[in-house]
This record gives sequence, structure tokens and C-alpha cells, in this order.
Amino acid sequence: MTTRSEIRFVLNDRNVSLDQVSASDTLLDFLRIERRLTGTKEGCAEGDCGACTVLVGRLQNGVLRYEPVNACIRLTASLDACHVVSVEYLSGPNGKLHPVQQAMVDHHGSQCGFCTPGFVMSLYALWMENPDPTEIEIETALQGNLCRCTGYEPIIKAAKAMTQFGTPADDALTLERTTMTAKLMALRDDKRVVVSLGNSRCILPASVDDLAAVLEETPEATVVAGATDVGLWVTKFLRDISPVVFLGHLDELRLLDVTADGIHMGAGVSYTDSRATLTADYPHLGPFWDRIAGHQIRCMGTIGGNIANGSPIGDTPPVLIALGASITLRKGKVRRELPIEDFFIDYGKQDRAQSEFLESISIPRPAKAALHGAYKISKRRDEDISSVCAAFNVTVEDGLITAARVAFGGMAATPKRAAHAEAALIGATWTETALMSAAALLENDFSPLSDWRASSEYRLQVSKNLFRKFWLDQQGNTATDRLSA
Repeated sequence: MTTRSEIRFVLNDRNVSLDQVSASDTLLDFLRIERRLTGTKEGCAEGDCGACTVLVGRLQNGVLRYEPVNACIRLTASLDACHVVSVEYLSGPNGKLHPVQQAMVDHHGSQCGFCTPGFVMSLYALWMENPDPTEIEIETALQGNLCRCTGYEPIIKAAKAMTQFGTPADDALTLERTTMTAKLMALRDDKRVVVSLGNSRCILPASVDDLAAVLEETPEATVVAGATDVGLWVTKFLRDISPVVFLGHLDELRLLDVTADGIHMGAGVSYTDSRATLTADYPHLGPFWDRIAGHQIRCMGTIGGNIANGSPIGDTPPVLIALGASITLRKGKVRRELPIEDFFIDYGKQDRAQSEFLESISIPRPAKAALHGAYKISKRRDEDISSVCAAFNVTVEDGLITAARVAFGGMAATPKRAAHAEAALIGATWTETALMSAAALLENDFSPLSDWRASSEYRLQVSKNLFRKFWLDQQGNTATDRLSA
């Protein structure tokens, strides 16, 4: 395998080549310390406040896409063949303020100004994709940006007015897209990239086959896709994660395919990229998906990473378990498939051998008579960790429940099906009484812990309540939306 010993990317309008990079080096530190681009701020250092938001352009199947990301947890070595855009690169005609910036000024969208560059970059990403967004689309785009003083109303007004000051057709990223696409294409030389700094080492495999080879050569490596969790190991726990194998650049892991029997996606597909495909078959996942973290995290984070992490409070595993998903694991050239619920063995323990990695996820198409629901309970409505997640997949034929898959997160050491509740549902008449009778059996399925997110008693009670919410939602009672807050 031919290797390259430098990371190459474009920062604003300049080429960058780095031959010494640590596994724990972040894009935020590179911008602020190495390049003195201090418009990008450090706030929470965990991807929550959005003050560090920048755009990262990457080629996906030959198409250049820009997405907002949190520079505080984006690791520098993952930027190979990308275009990083910081707030300093924004400008309007003749050096004036960029349309997004001018809208923020005219509508008084800034007070102290600390968070403003992050808001501008998030709105810039939205404006580039959708120059005339609805208020809901604006609020969704700003989920990952925290304002402590101005309040969101003037910022939303500014977002609605962005196109009054200019259009994306005249923006630098649009005008230079063809040139930048060619430049990034030239940086992708299909070589394995290996860079280090001291004892810290970073590896970017040339392909998925090369990834399999790398993991057999380096079984102790930390595998990083979006770094939305691993990034916190670095910034909050100061952990040494070297050697690191990055896989976010591998197009083969970002493939999405819909067939007659199911939805098949590579483990590197992000939350953002999966949303449209999943909601076409499963519309109930739209509101649920929009409550996973903030927009920047959804652009960075991957479905495979959320599964492989093995967290008992991960948002996607309960949903995927309820839908009957399966996963493909690979070690070298050998692949094996297993139901996703069998992957989770115990807290911090998954059915994955050394050097084995999660390659893809398959989700069956919905059964004709199936009813679905997915709910997230958290302290904050947006951008928060789950206290409880619940997912329902119930088949009703001629008024009888013929199949049921009900899964929970936050109720046990792993994401887990409610076996006793499912058994009570199958064969029962489709009624609220049947659902609540099944809910009463949750105490036989789970013994949740108490922690700072919720007490054991609360988790059990709210989980039972979600059976009633599922029933009401199937009756078209949207007034119960408050229960998911």
C-alpha cells in the first residue's frame, strides 16, 4: 500500500500541508493558535454551544458539499482533502459585510458578540442550501447554537431577511465551486495517510479494504468517524486516543441504497444524510431525528458510530432495534451479520472481536399493517442527552396485534427490547387497555438506575406513559406532543 505522510486540505483560500499532527489536535486549536483566526470561539469544548462553528466542504461521490461542524471536537487529522471555511472568509461585494452578517447587524442579532460568529456560520450554511427558509427550518439550523444574551427572536428575524442582502449565486463558495471541486479531487490520491507527532499517530485508510487491513495491523487503534463522542474524550477527559484510525473520508461507508427488501447504509452515513431516506419509509422518525443533538453534530455524527459506541442512552439503537435492523461486522475479508439487539451484550461490552468493525446497517421496509412511534425524553427539548428513549413497531391486523417490537434506551445497561410487554401485546386486541396492560409489565423487563438525568421511578413511570402516548398518536391526537418534551 502506497502511503503519504502529510495531511492536505484548503483553509479558506490557502492550501495547508501538515506532516506533524497529533491524534488529539483539534481544528479549533489549529485555527486559533496556529493560524490566529480567532473569530472562531471556544465555548463549551464539547459541541454544545456552537461558538466554534465553521463550514467544512468535502467531496461525496464527486459532489462538493459544505456542512456546519463544531471545530472544538473536529480532529485536525480528519480534514484531509477538505475545504475549511472560517468566519474570516465571509465577505460581500466590494469587501462589504456578507449578507448573513449584514442581516444580523440590521436586525440587532448580536449583543456581546461572543457567539455571533458561530450563529453567522450556521446561518451561512442554511442560506447556501435554502435561501428562503421557514421559521421551523431556521430554528432547526440553530439548535446547536447557544445565545445567552441577545435572545433568538432578532436572530430569527435576521435569518428571514438574509436574502434581502444577497443571494447564494453571488457567494464566493458558489463562484469558486468548480475550481474548489477540482482542487479537492486532486488532493484525493487514494493513498493511505499516516502522520504523527511524537508518540501520537493518525491513520487514514485508502479504502474500506485498507481499513480492514489497518485494523488487523493495529488492533489497539481508536476508530473515529464523526468524533462527536471521541472528541469529548480529548477535550474533557484529556485521554490519549492514539493510534487513531479515521474513516469519515471513506465514500464506501457513506453509501445509501434502497431496495425492495430494505434500506442499506454504510456505517459512515451521518444523521443528516440518513434523514430523508429513513423518513420516506418511516415518517415518524422525522421529529425524533431532529431532536438528536444539534445540526452541527447531526452533520458530523454517524449512525454506525452511535451503534458501535454501545451507549445505553444512544438515540438510534432503540429505534433500529424496534424496526428489526441488522448490522454487518467485518474483520479482514470475513463478514458476519447479526440482529442489532444481539450486538449489545452488557454495559461497555459489544459483540465485536478485536480488529472487527461495523461496516453497514440494514433496515427492513415497513410492514403494511405496522404502526410506529419513537420518543425521546430529556431535560431540554433540543440538544440534550436522553433520559429515556422508546420505539414502537406494532402490527395490527383485523383489530388484533399480530407482532410487536418495543425497545428502550436509558432503562438498562444496554438498549433493550421489552420482552414481557411485547409478549402481552401479541394476540391482544388493539386497544388502549391492552397497551397499558403491557406497560404495567415494564417492571419485569427493566430495573433502571437513578442518576442526574432521572430517577429510577421517573424512568419507569415515563416509559409506561409512552405506551399511552403511542396509542393517542395513532388516533391522531397531536395535542399530546408536550409529552415528548
